[in-house]
Amino acid sequence: MLERGNRTFHRKKITTVFFLCTAVLFILFLRLVYLMIAKADYYGGKAVELHERERSIKAARGRIIDCNGQVIADNKTVCTISVIHSQIEDPEKVIEVLCRELSLSEEYVRPRVEKYSSIERIRSNVDKEIGDRIREYDLAGVKVDEDYKRYYPYGSLASKVLGFTGSDNQGIIGLEVIYEEYLEGQPGTILTVTDAKGIEVEAAGESRIEPISGGDLHISLDMNIQSYATQLAYQAMETKEAQSVSIIVMNPQNGEILAMVNVPEFDLNNPYELPQEVSVSANGEELSAEEKQDLLNAMWRNGCINDTYEPGSTFKIITAAAGLESGVVTPESTFSCPGFIVVEDRKIRCHKVGGHGAEDFVLATMNSCNPVFITVGLRMGPETFYGYFEQFGLLRRTGVDLPGEAGTIMHDLENIGDVELATISFGQSFQVTPIQLLTTAASIVNGGRRVTPHFGVKITDTDGNLIETLEYPVEEGIVSEETSATMREILEMVVSEGGGKNAYIEGVRIGGKTATSQTLPRGSGQYIASFIGFAPADDPQVIAIAIINRPQGTYYGGQIAAPVIRQLYENILPYLGIMDYNGDVIEEE
Repeated sequence: MLERGNRTFHRKKITTVFFLCTAVLFILFLRLVYLMIAKADYYGGKAVELHERERSIKAARGRIIDCNGQVIADNKTVCTISVIHSQIEDPEKVIEVLCRELSLSEEYVRPRVEKYSSIERIRSNVDKEIGDRIREYDLAGVKVDEDYKRYYPYGSLASKVLGFTGSDNQGIIGLEVIYEEYLEGQPGTILTVTDAKGIEVEAAGESRIEPISGGDLHISLDMNIQSYATQLAYQAMETKEAQSVSIIVMNPQNGEILAMVNVPEFDLNNPYELPQEVSVSANGEELSAEEKQDLLNAMWRNGCINDTYEPGSTFKIITAAAGLESGVVTPESTFSCPGFIVVEDRKIRCHKVGGHGAEDFVLATMNSCNPVFITVGLRMGPETFYGYFEQFGLLRRTGVDLPGEAGTIMHDLENIGDVELATISFGQSFQVTPIQLLTTAASIVNGGRRVTPHFGVKITDTDGNLIETLEYPVEEGIVSEETSATMREILEMVVSEGGGKNAYIEGVRIGGKTATSQTLPRGSGQYIASFIGFAPADDPQVIAIAIINRPQGTYYGGQIAAPVIRQLYENILPYLGIMDYNGDVIEEE
């Protein structure tokens, strides 16, 4: 009886195990069916990925094109040389060829050739001629892929505006970095299939995902104007032994920048090459990496937007406009200048020691009389004057489409007493960028519209089809049309009869203002000479500023900066169709 019970128990146990095994096998079968059918594409793709080698193909970067259709940033075909360790058949031959053709040391090449990796880059930006020679050796495991390198046909011209790209073809400074999203394009890939040992399967061939070229950036910069302005800047720098010279030329009606010069410039095709005179440290030793980078950053710096300075008397354009707009002064208001003015405990002198005597406001502006402008500032008071700083846009950045724009350095309202107000009124004790001062002056003479200074105009594809038109803010009502018209008349008299007469061109109505300001710290004996001029004075189509930093000898803006703008206008006004080559203004029908 007991034996029969044991047999029954064992049969039940075996039956249970059988059913469990059958259930497990059935589940495994279902899983296998799921993987083989439902997930076939997924795991098939994984299997292919396991045996694929991928090499990137750079996209052609979008070109930069000036307002006349001249290509000023282009692409040059180069090669990237790489090795795949598992495919190399003769490593010594590979090392020998790459060292010789690429002018590299064996210490550099050998560890890369012998490294166990899917792909190892040896060198990029190799001249196409050299890449073609390496390809002709037909070395197993050596890959020569065509690539693109940025090329600047005009060398150093507009270097601090255009900027340049790094080894990865991405923008570093200038327009190249601001418009990166349009210019960069989408890279492609080359896919090859390998066996379990990593050897390419020739029968499988290569598959390519083609790159998509970046968009072309069309800008307002006119390389003809840029070229001539650069010549004038270098001439002024050499003649006056100045530290640097900056020139900006802009359309005051829409903010399009026609030229922006910062000399000395640098070679865009060799942006990491320092000038010979600064290639060693002060003690004659080789520069440290940190010292070299500091010098490169200084060389790349765009003083027109990155640096601030005390503007001096060119700021009287703003003081005059605020005074007229607020009603504290009219063109007929009379003053008397004894050669100084006392504010609290300070005696602030006029540049004419003996004083200008009796004068109306127009004559005071022509004379650039400090006591009169101090009086205008004091009449407005801190709150009213500061309100005009905000209204004119001086306390915010211009929004120019270049990186690193500096902001205005101005006293806080609560810290502006009478002395601070007096010095601000004639352009001292605060700092602005050249682009800020020029943009504010443009808004005062163009009818009262605050334009956004800019280079970018539109983006097109490689076939010239429009992708996007670039637009920029315009703010109306900066000053009234009446104040703007009055300022144009006064500033025209500054050039025709006053301190800006060295910018005068016979037969052409030009308005402007000179300035001579001290560099900081005061007492150094160093100055900044500058001039802002616009033409035609009754309907400004072009406005420009010239700034000569630390000139030697004569340093007055009216004597050395105004002639730069005169020479510029003598050349470009006929070119722009504003006057003919006989000096006559071209009237529109």
